[in-house]
Amino acid sequence: MKSTRKGLRDGDLVKDTYERLNCADCDQVLKKENDPDEVFSVRICPECGARFKELR
Repeated sequence: MKSTRKGLRDGDLVKDTYERLNCADCDQVLKKENDPDEVFSVRICPECGARFKELR
């Protein structure tokens, strides 16, 4: 699982005009999944299921 910063650098993610993270393949806004036991959040594309981790 890549980080969101690496996904932005590699072109897997793009930001829209409101600075939201979008999947480059599907043009869908990523959903956030928080696990209270982890240090990071998981960002998931609702269409293709790509997963990216994001430090909180």
